Amino acid sequence: MSIPRNNKPVTLQIFSILPTLALASSIVFALFLWQGHKGFNLWDEGYLWYGVQRVMLGEVPIRDFTSYDPGRYYWSSALMSLKGDNGIMALRGAVAVFQAIGLFAGLLLIARSTTQRFKNWSSVYLLLSAVTLTVWMFPRHKLFDISLSILLIGALAFLIQNPARLRYFICGMCVGLAAVFGRNHGVYGVVGSVGVMAWLAINPGRRAGAPRFIEGTGLWVAGVAVGFTPVLLMIGLVPDFAGNFWASIRFLFEVKATNLPLPIPWPWRAPFGSAPLGETIRGLLIGLFFIATVVFGVVAIAWVSWQKSRKKATSPILVAAAFLALPYAHYAYSRADVGHLAQGIFPLLIGCLALLAAQRPKIKWPLALLLCGASLWVTHISHPGWQCVASKQCVSIEISGDELSVPPHVANDVLLLWKLTDEYAPGGRSFIATPFWPGAYALLGKKSPMWETYSLFPRSEDFQREEIERIKITNPGFILVYDWPLDGREELRFRNSRPLIHRYIVDNFELLSHSPNPAYQIYRPRKPM
Repeated sequence: MSIPRNNKPVTLQIFSILPTLALASSIVFALFLWQGHKGFNLWDEGYLWYGVQRVMLGEVPIRDFTSYDPGRYYWSSALMSLKGDNGIMALRGAVAVFQAIGLFAGLLLIARSTTQRFKNWSSVYLLLSAVTLTVWMFPRHKLFDISLSILLIGALAFLIQNPARLRYFICGMCVGLAAVFGRNHGVYGVVGSVGVMAWLAINPGRRAGAPRFIEGTGLWVAGVAVGFTPVLLMIGLVPDFAGNFWASIRFLFEVKATNLPLPIPWPWRAPFGSAPLGETIRGLLIGLFFIATVVFGVVAIAWVSWQKSRKKATSPILVAAAFLALPYAHYAYSRADVGHLAQGIFPLLIGCLALLAAQRPKIKWPLALLLCGASLWVTHISHPGWQCVASKQCVSIEISGDELSVPPHVANDVLLLWKLTDEYAPGGRSFIATPFWPGAYALLGKKSPMWETYSLFPRSEDFQREEIERIKITNPGFILVYDWPLDGREELRFRNSRPLIHRYIVDNFELLSHSPNPAYQIYRPRKPM
């Protein structure tokens, strides 16, 4: 295969910025119209929604409630404030804008990879690439993470294309800004940047304006600091933020994990003979995609390094994707399900699509169609729009003033929360829904009595005592404990991961007998003797 040699300005590319932006925006908008009102998740999506609502009310992420890193909350709250709406559809709209930016960046990278020699049918190829990228853009509450992975590829490609002093600084600034939205992206960006800068140091020559390795690294570090300035200012200026921020980092080292691991779905673990053919093929493809994320990273790094040592031109986009592939493969493997694969696969996708864009038609089209078809087969059932169409069971329910179509069990959970609030926590009284339903607070527009709204990893006794004191102060009208062992692990059941809090609830609250689900343990305060 020939490798694209592409150092031309954007204006000389077959697709200019505006048409590519229009394509990305149109696809995101069409997808939003189709499934924006479908589905609802009290778990992870609710975690984001609750945090955005609290930020709109003046609270600070990490300091006042458990959260992701601050960037996504301030982005969402800023756009939602313009509309004056803190509802779920306003949040999804704010996230969709970020998705459009990420998709635009990915398509622009692919469009720039199409050489003049193979410009025929390039618009069709870009549309095919758009479909391939878009179907992997889920779950929607993680579109920030997906878009950030694409934008980091663009930042590194920008540096590689012309490694001038200013570009080192800008690349570093992009990495620092990515860390404002997610510290894991900052780490991945650092690893990818170090690899790229080392690659640039191989047979560097003396390109006009290109700094030496030490100077370039210094400029890049300065850029990282500037990009990370919002968080640095919060650490220095926002009362009590620094302590919780460092504690959140220390906690990761204490649990020695960034996520709850799952068994890796290797292709040989597909349900051969025990499931329908379509499901077996999907399981096989999922395993192959997991392997491909690592294989691509290893092979691509070896290839671009060999080409550099021979002073051969290499696509900046391929180089950038190569050095980010393994860091993002770590994210996919940290919790090896399709949702996390979707968040770690974009260096592989963009690297392959950019490489294929410059190949001869007999190579380009079959492989691009194969990648697109495999992607559709794996991902389509994860999109809420398809889930409602396939099940034919979604029902309408009003959530934060918006009419949504959701599965019946979700509608029942929402109605249960409204009923419990009306009966036990009227007039703004607080309640607790733990450990998995942070979206309950956003749904009902109330503040969580506890700092931790999503309880996964076990916590220390000191931490639990602090939470108990918060519960005492707020005097919740009811407590719903979702008594379920996450991933089948008994140690993650609430009474085992938070034994002191669970004991406090049992001692001070009365268990109701009419729960609609055996896993939902519903308590109300004990009546005075």
